[in-house]
Amino acid sequence: MIKRFFIAVAALTALACSTSYGQNHTTKKIDSWITQSNRSALLQRQPAIAFGSADNSYPTITVDDSRQYQQIDGFGYTLTGGSAELINKLPAADKKSLLQELFSTKGNGIGVSYLRISIGASDLNAEVFTYDDMPDGETDPKLNKFSLDKDAGVILLLKDILTINPRIKILGSPWTAPSWMKTNNSSKGGSLKPDCYQVYAQYLTKYILAMKAKGITVDAITPQNEPLNPKNNPSMVMEAAEQATFIKNNLGPTFRKAGLKTKIITYDHNADRPDYPLDILKDPEARKYVDGSAFHLYGGKIEALNEVHNAFPKKNIYFTEQWVGAPGDFASNLNWHINNLIIGATRNWARTVLEWNLAADAGNLPHTPGGCTECLGAITIQNIITRNVAYYIIGHASKFVPAGSTRIASNLNGDLANAAFKTPEGKRVLIVINNGKNKATFNISHQSKAATCSLDAGAVGTFVW
Repeated sequence: MIKRFFIAVAALTALACSTSYGQNHTTKKIDSWITQSNRSALLQRQPAIAFGSADNSYPTITVDDSRQYQQIDGFGYTLTGGSAELINKLPAADKKSLLQELFSTKGNGIGVSYLRISIGASDLNAEVFTYDDMPDGETDPKLNKFSLDKDAGVILLLKDILTINPRIKILGSPWTAPSWMKTNNSSKGGSLKPDCYQVYAQYLTKYILAMKAKGITVDAITPQNEPLNPKNNPSMVMEAAEQATFIKNNLGPTFRKAGLKTKIITYDHNADRPDYPLDILKDPEARKYVDGSAFHLYGGKIEALNEVHNAFPKKNIYFTEQWVGAPGDFASNLNWHINNLIIGATRNWARTVLEWNLAADAGNLPHTPGGCTECLGAITIQNIITRNVAYYIIGHASKFVPAGSTRIASNLNGDLANAAFKTPEGKRVLIVINNGKNKATFNISHQSKAATCSLDAGAVGTFVW
């Protein structure tokens, strides 16, 4: 049996909350959960307190429901083929328990509500494949050899996940087209041959329909993962002009003809090139098929998402990938990812925040030859299950901010970076990180009531009322 380890917390002074009451005090309660940068507390619940009136000079974070921004589609991970392989090998009882923990909000579940999967292999599969591989020199323009068989493990696991959360959203991203469709006839690099644009559109359509036939709805796709990165295995280059042409002449019309409602999300690469999605969205024929733009943050600044939103405010923004490099440094990774992704991406209009790999073993396997050798999973599966920093990064949001929530206004105050949300049930959620070098005491204010709380340096708190 897999043992589950939880760090016992010796003291609850890392996050302390108190209330000063006025004459018309309220019994409204605020619940909170904390993760400490030294791991002495890991997404640990704190004693509930009541809102009152704060009569002090501490900095105040004011949450304002009247100013609403984007809807949230979910928080989660990429479910790679390697992740599925490792989870499916667990003993049945341990697999069931782990999936409940990841995808349910009951008990200690963290309520993951959004998954990204690869269309064909990603570099964190044990081998490279697409759904229509052919011997060298052969092609299959009618897609007669198309088969999802090599993704059987991912499909099996998705079905298990859907029994826990039938409403989970799924984004599909291809790392490459079949080699026979590419200019270099290789799984690595190269571009899509112009005379294969239409067959590739049919390939992606066939994938969505085949998944649907297995009971799995693919809510959205990106035409290409990291379209400016030819170095991965697998990978494929797709310049902005090529992607615009592909979407407006092939992919969009083919989806429409097939009656698919699957969203087309452009780009899916780093924030240092906002010109890429902007060029596509400036094309009126491509734009009519595009739901929005997806970003990673291996380059650039998170504020680039806001630049794209401001140029095309009716088009959605998604954050779809960020890795943690093994072996990882818990404190610095927690700080960077909470600041830039959970807070930064959502404050810059992202409807999703997805960390990269859900699961790997202790050697960061499996991966393809030439794939990522240092990608730390949110969990490590090796005799025991170890929950790594990405588990807690996502958990601080996914457990409390379900799909359908809306980001609402909250002011930034000194070292207390934060983001606020209103859930479909009417709860308010505030995620705060203390970026200072010392313990910070502050007020949380909402509708003229306040609670006074404190966070140790580097600590993350999620507050719910």
